[in-house]
Amino acid sequence: MKALLISLLILSCCLPAISHAKAAHVDATDDAANLDADPLKFLFWTDKQRTAGFRNIDKIFPTRAVRASSYTLELKDTPSDFGDLRYQVGGKQFSLSDYTDETDLVGLLVIKDGNIVHEQYLAGNDEDSLWVSFSMAKSVTSMLIGAAIKDGYIKSVDEKVPQYLPRLAGSSYDDVSIRNVLQMASGVAWDETYDDPDSDVNTLPRDYLGLSRTLGAKPREAAAGDKFNYNTGETNLVGAILRAAIGNNLSTYLEAKIWQPFGMESDANWMLDAAFGGEMGGCCLNITLRDYGRLGLFAMSGGRFADGTSPLPDGWMTVSTQASKGASYYGYLWWLGQQGTYSALGIFGQSIYMDPANNLVVVALANYDTAVGDSLSEHRGAFNAAMSARFGQ
Repeated sequence: MKALLISLLILSCCLPAISHAKAAHVDATDDAANLDADPLKFLFWTDKQRTAGFRNIDKIFPTRAVRASSYTLELKDTPSDFGDLRYQVGGKQFSLSDYTDETDLVGLLVIKDGNIVHEQYLAGNDEDSLWVSFSMAKSVTSMLIGAAIKDGYIKSVDEKVPQYLPRLAGSSYDDVSIRNVLQMASGVAWDETYDDPDSDVNTLPRDYLGLSRTLGAKPREAAAGDKFNYNTGETNLVGAILRAAIGNNLSTYLEAKIWQPFGMESDANWMLDAAFGGEMGGCCLNITLRDYGRLGLFAMSGGRFADGTSPLPDGWMTVSTQASKGASYYGYLWWLGQQGTYSALGIFGQSIYMDPANNLVVVALANYDTAVGDSLSEHRGAFNAAMSARFGQ
């Protein structure tokens, strides 16, 4: 059952759509009373349990700290009036306030040219509230792979998985490269059927030994790199590759390579697969709204610090956000949009949307009433497009 929980936690966008009903948010002062939900029934938490749990992951699961430094990248407040902003879904017009209501937002941040033009907190959240990333963490892990390449821990994304995870030698992963797993295109058989208790995603062990045994026994169903197949298990493989390469924790590496040098404002934490264990490479960083915005700025800058230096290889973010052979909408654990936009996405409505052409970042943190659904995706996409159009040149 614990394996099932961890699998569900790292999904980003692949559960079947479920009709939308308004969530009943709670004030933060009521969190303690709503933290007694069964962690093994994560997708069945009530609205109140989700709101309390999503901002208190470290009180439910083991985590490792990611500490901020004394330097903070300033985000100036330059509020804009979006009262007249409209977007369309299903032939109907919606406003900004409609968007926060329809998608059960707990936080919305819009950054234009490095300045905050809109910042909004709901459901008891505030500037200090941490909120779970879910699969937005995948995109952070992708950037850390880039850092490991620049540091020399990994030669290139064309190295094969067993070079770092020898337990997978002699398996279907012999011909699978790091690039392939970053693009969700290993070609190894995988069943991501969520309503089948016997599917791969619902029987996936959370520990690395169990994970390697399960994945190592899978047959090949396509040539490596050819076919996109959203694979929950392989997002953890990316984290395992990174840990093996750097000989360190992902939290520590994130803190050293990005968090402190870029000037994140607050401490964060990363969920572990077990007490004193390894970080979930595909899930569950817990971060404030503004620091999610700073992550978007870091990615959109090409991974550069204020002084122009970068922990990433030259051109890493450009390559990471190019269409892969198996999916025109997916890069190195980034979801790709129109006109050069791209996003980090997580279940229950978490997203960082980046529009480099307009120097725009939009962060949405939410407690949607189901992991994913057509309504959420349509509203989010249309709202982000309307923001881009507002600032379009």
